[in-house]
Amino acid sequence: MQRGFADFAADTTIRDLPADLLTLLRRSFVDTMGVAAIGSTTDLSRIARRGALALFGTGTAGGARMLMDGRALSPAGAAMAGAFTVDSIDAHDGTTPNKGHAGSAVFPALLAVADALRAGGANVTGADFAAWLAVAYEVSYRAGQVQHATCADYHTSGAWTAVGVAAAVARMLGCDAGQIRHAAGIGEYHGPRSQMMRCIDFPTMLRDGVGWGAPSGVTAAYLAREGFTGAPALTCEGPAADPFWHGLGQDWLTLEHTHYKLYPCCRWAHASLDGVQQLIRDNALTHHDVQGVEIRTFHYATRLAGHAPQTLDEFSYAIAFPVAAMIVRGTIGPQELTPQTLQDPDILRLSHATVLIDDPEMTARSVEKRWAQVALILKDGRRLDGPPRTPRGDVDDPASDAEISAKFHLLADDALGRARADEIEELCARFDTLDGDGFGRLIDLCTMPTTGTTG
Repeated sequence: MQRGFADFAADTTIRDLPADLLTLLRRSFVDTMGVAAIGSTTDLSRIARRGALALFGTGTAGGARMLMDGRALSPAGAAMAGAFTVDSIDAHDGTTPNKGHAGSAVFPALLAVADALRAGGANVTGADFAAWLAVAYEVSYRAGQVQHATCADYHTSGAWTAVGVAAAVARMLGCDAGQIRHAAGIGEYHGPRSQMMRCIDFPTMLRDGVGWGAPSGVTAAYLAREGFTGAPALTCEGPAADPFWHGLGQDWLTLEHTHYKLYPCCRWAHASLDGVQQLIRDNALTHHDVQGVEIRTFHYATRLAGHAPQTLDEFSYAIAFPVAAMIVRGTIGPQELTPQTLQDPDILRLSHATVLIDDPEMTARSVEKRWAQVALILKDGRRLDGPPRTPRGDVDDPASDAEISAKFHLLADDALGRARADEIEELCARFDTLDGDGFGRLIDLCTMPTTGTTG
């Protein structure tokens, strides 16, 4: 008999988690906190935190500190502020079949609730948190796959992470399987069915919807605990959902489909970035040698475009400009996430000389992966064609532990200071082994102010 999602959410413990899943959750913890650190320095994060402070008092649920900030709000408010903070830098983990991200909602939401529970006297261990994370990721991934298969519109990650967050937070609050069903249904119903392609076509601070998906899930769990009803969640139960929940607790989609980003911009641009980086390196070129760029890719990716982004939100949802920046700078890192970079004449020259081609074959292939093929047109008349490729960081071409660590420090060190960054990395890398005091120390480190907190 197929295991129900609510029983899975209610009963899963760390003993049920495969060793490689624990390894993945540790890696995601490190990776997400690095993104949160640099995210705290963005205008998007500062505005979201000011809004959360204006709206979300601590209430009776207890105070939960905002990520990388330290000021206390309700768990829903801290989840909202934290999710916007992580999502403000498009460098967090993702899942290609869902065309989205779970960690950017899951970590801020669960950390906020864990902080509130600790403030109320609960002993929250790393083993507890590992089980809750696993539930949140797995329910989110499966609910997202159902949604993509059954809904005509392409909704943001906030729509389906609201369901995973609701189920996991309800478990954190001691709810039984029946209450978890209602929490998931409330989260699904009230979660943001926001239009992803609107933010691709018109990039703003709305991003991937997790800024409302995370607090929607948290709120749903607290409502369900008090007796509010909302079942069933159609992404979790019913004939259309049933095929996507086979093997629950045995076959982990979280393991099969989680990827990591090496660049802080939309994943749809990463195959092109990898391709142009290799062509430049293998042929010993500089940007002075390049006349133009041709990118063949899938349909959604061509809508990123972004030849002359005016904001960092537009930069995040672009291909042409990040590819040009890679040719000129050789990397896409924190120094490229500045207003000054958007005015760089060398980057703008190449960005305007970049042509995106909507390739039907690439679109047909870009279901489980994201494909692109890059060509460089040189000033001496030569044309260099790279092979069709998918992004590095996928499960079959993973980023190494050393690369994840280097990325964490590249993003985090300036905002945190090296000593704090080192301690966060070390504790995240073994968080599931920490006792209550040790895990409390990790939460403290992740909620202390950073250089981006003021304002």
